[in-house]
Amino acid sequence: MGKLTLRQKTWIFITVILVVSLVGVGLLTHYLYERFYMEKQIDLLLARGDLLTELYFNDDDSKEDFLSRVEWMNRCAEANVLFAEDLQFLLGTNGETDSLITKEESKQLLAGEGVTIVRRQSTSFEKPIMGVAVPILDEDNCLLGVIFLYITLVEVFEPFYASRMWIVLSVVILISFIVYSVRRTMNHITHPLENMRVISEKMADGDFTQRIEVRSEDEIGSLAKSFNTLATTLDHEEQKKREFLSNVSHELRTPLSYIKGYTEAILDDVVDDPKKYVHTINKESDRMQRLVNDLLDLAQLEGDSYPMKKQPLPFAQLIEDVVERFELACRQKNVIIMKDLDHNVILLGDGDRLEQVIGNLIDNALRYTPQGKKIEIVLKTKDDKVELTISDQGQGIPKEALPKLTERFYRVDKARARKEGGTGLGLSIVAEILKKHNAKLTFESKENEGTKVKITFTDII
Repeated sequence: MGKLTLRQKTWIFITVILVVSLVGVGLLTHYLYERFYMEKQIDLLLARGDLLTELYFNDDDSKEDFLSRVEWMNRCAEANVLFAEDLQFLLGTNGETDSLITKEESKQLLAGEGVTIVRRQSTSFEKPIMGVAVPILDEDNCLLGVIFLYITLVEVFEPFYASRMWIVLSVVILISFIVYSVRRTMNHITHPLENMRVISEKMADGDFTQRIEVRSEDEIGSLAKSFNTLATTLDHEEQKKREFLSNVSHELRTPLSYIKGYTEAILDDVVDDPKKYVHTINKESDRMQRLVNDLLDLAQLEGDSYPMKKQPLPFAQLIEDVVERFELACRQKNVIIMKDLDHNVILLGDGDRLEQVIGNLIDNALRYTPQGKKIEIVLKTKDDKVELTISDQGQGIPKEALPKLTERFYRVDKARARKEGGTGLGLSIVAEILKKHNAKLTFESKENEGTKVKITFTDII
């Protein structure tokens, strides 16, 4: 037997529950009906027996009057009534097969005890009966006679038989309703799950475009929404991966083509100045090395394989040290870096990584700032937070490009950025480092006026 599906397991479970419940309810109903209703009938027979016993000892009535009353009750009442002065009448001719009572029951009557009788099979009665035998005793507890009252079991169960059709009809309606409800519920649950299974198989083959139709707002609907969100995320990541591979291939193709072409030209001795081409090969090799280093750096930061070594840092001094490394480049380009730093700021962070962040941002600002302009760096405390702002007076960035600045290989001016040696990964690395420092990175820019980069730190001392 193969593996059962969720639908099959549920139906088996529901079927077992229904069968057990119906059998249990049926048995319980029959037990309670037989117990309480039959006990009530026995009590009624005993009450009539006690009434006849009182009439037997009534001084105003003769024995003939008593027998008349017994005969009258036998005709008018639902129960059959017999009066016997001799137990042998009740025991029959042979004491067993033709008897109304057994020998054991006769002993109970002789002892003055009433007897409850249930005969489901008997040669003395055409139908199963239920009855009582009430002894009549004198003052010396001697048996004077026995009042025997009985009714057929058909009469006892007749109300039950009459209502059985309605009970069966109610059960059928109840089962139909349960089956209908379970079927709707199962369809509501299994259809989205089946769709998820089919779509997940397509996702395993690389197709992330399929979505599940959300038809409800319950847990199943929430699961479908979560599945669609997962599919959208995977689709986005797949697109990013394809774009990443395309960008890497493109970034490597250009320097490799230069290196291969100039190397072949040198080897074929078709160039007049090999040193010039060797210089180009070296430059392109440096670009490839930077690209590979940045890719490894970004992979480590995204994969948590490079833990942050956080410690208290005098942040203003760290910025001063980074700025000092750019003094020569600033003098060559005639760009001034103006600083307004709060030296009381103590930041909890990884010094090497934060130097990398500051260096990358200053390098970008210097690269796009025209000669004779300035770069402004401001560090201040505001509302229990530290804000670092680096502003330039460059050409600015279009508004629609600002949200994409931290994407891998994104360049606002692709031709210029590649010409100046950028890999397009610097701001992606900056964003990952700041994320691990619980810092917020934002950009503000106006074209032809400049760009402002603001970093907000919360892990301060």
